[in-house]
Amino acid sequence: MIAHAPVVLDVAGTALTADDRRRLVHPLTGGLILFARNWGGRRQLTELVAEAKDLRPDLLVCVDHEGGRVQRFRSDGFTALPAMRALGEAWQRDPLTATDAASALGQVLAAELRACGVDLSFAPVLDLDHGGSSVIGDRAFHRDARVVALLARSVAHGMLRAGMAHCGKHFPGHGFVRADSHVAVPVDRRGLKAILADDARPYEWLSATLTAVMPAHVVYPRVDRRPAGFSPKWLKEILRARLGFTGAVFSDDLAMEGARHLEGGTLEYAEAAALALEAGCDLVLLCNQSLDGGRAVDALLDGLAAQAAAGHWRPDPDGERRRLALLPQVPPLAWDELMHDAAYQRALERLP
Repeated sequence: MIAHAPVVLDVAGTALTADDRRRLVHPLTGGLILFARNWGGRRQLTELVAEAKDLRPDLLVCVDHEGGRVQRFRSDGFTALPAMRALGEAWQRDPLTATDAASALGQVLAAELRACGVDLSFAPVLDLDHGGSSVIGDRAFHRDARVVALLARSVAHGMLRAGMAHCGKHFPGHGFVRADSHVAVPVDRRGLKAILADDARPYEWLSATLTAVMPAHVVYPRVDRRPAGFSPKWLKEILRARLGFTGAVFSDDLAMEGARHLEGGTLEYAEAAALALEAGCDLVLLCNQSLDGGRAVDALLDGLAAQAAAGHWRPDPDGERRRLALLPQVPPLAWDELMHDAAYQRALERLP
């Protein structure tokens, strides 16, 4: 039994290479994240995922598939899902109809992914729509934390109906800052009281609902000098101890600019991964680094093993338990079965 397999990595194309296979069976690899470049149709995707799981049966296969502009698979039968803002707009017209539509969206999203073998989507977004963040924008449900919490709960319910876990992001909130953490280091200068009273409220209200959380690569200097995903104060003291969250915690992509400047300098991926894991993450993502031979992925895997040997990171059996708990507990419907499933068809009718 692996003590802890925290690394979620990607693969370069639509079929596994020898290097991909070698990395997937590495003892520190616990997940695979898919992107649009891995998509060549439903049959190809299903075969790609099946081969990966033949190599590693406990592999957690993930994707960013929210709807709107963040939807990796858009053709060959996949439903074009609206952005989360559409649900917030529906709430303004009729809150109860909107929550039903949100559940329907979650069910369609998850059922279609699961039919191709995908285990987890990094959704829903819990960031509040403060109006100034281009990277969040229409990915957010609403400005009101209460509306966000109720619509997110409904999306999560729909996903769970299809047998899929979910991940609320980006704790404690990315919507207030204008900078994009993919290319910058955003700074939110509000104090803890203000953040907990507004942007972080959905995490408190959904603490018994969410199966996973992803923290933001945002610095909140009045709380901690480190970005939230590398901060024991945010993850252990606030998210877990104060807000009561018990599920899995994923880092956001370690290759993003917001994760690159820590401890006064630019860290190697393995050093950043060790910091995130020690801070309270259960899993760490490294995305889009399998291209051009994937040297960065190998450096992460080898370096994280060295970090553990040096005592800079301690494998956590509880983190591994939380990773395994995200794997689906019931088999999915195959695509042809799904197309004749009454619950799925009703969900399609209820989409906003």
